[in-house]
Amino acid sequence: MNIEAIKSGELKQLAGVNLEDEDLSKTDFSRANLAGATLVGTDFAHSKFEGAHLEGANLMGANLQETDLRANLMGANLMQADLTGADVRGSNLRGANFMGARLNEVSFAGAFLSGSNLINVNLQGVDLRGADLRGANLTGANLKGADLSRADLQGALLSKADLEEADLRKANLAGANLAGANLLCAELEGANLDGVNFDKTCLVGTIVQKVVK
Repeated sequence: MNIEAIKSGELKQLAGVNLEDEDLSKTDFSRANLAGATLVGTDFAHSKFEGAHLEGANLMGANLQETDLRANLMGANLMQADLTGADVRGSNLRGANFMGARLNEVSFAGAFLSGSNLINVNLQGVDLRGADLRGANLTGANLKGADLSRADLQGALLSKADLEEADLRKANLAGANLAGANLLCAELEGANLDGVNFDKTCLVGTIVQKVVK
């Protein structure tokens, strides 16, 4: 594989390619096809992926710091990847695996995360406004102070999640599992809480006026 050609942007058809542990930082992958590619441990810091295809790609341990990741990552493996400061607004992340990933300062606003694996991840203060998280597994996740306003969390698994001071205004939580979750001082004004499991949930100081049922 010609790495220099890839770094120059000349090669865009890279489906199934093996670029494990390569240094491809500051590379423009806009609209490139990397579906099913092996990208384990690859350095993509400050790269651009706008409109790229990364369906089913293996990005385990990859460096995606400060990347423009507004791409199709459906079913991608992002275990232990570093997405610090990445922009994934509106991205297709359905069924993606984020276990052990670093997600500090990531913008997930409007992203499609239905069915994704976010068990025990740190999403403290992260922007998830309007995100589609239907059926996502957020068990034990740290969502303290996160902005989940207008997010769709129907059927999401949030047991033992930390949602202290989280913004859940007008969020759809119908059928979600919040058993043992911490909702201390969270905002739930206008949220849909139909069928939510609140077993052993901390609701001290939670604002729930005008709840939709």
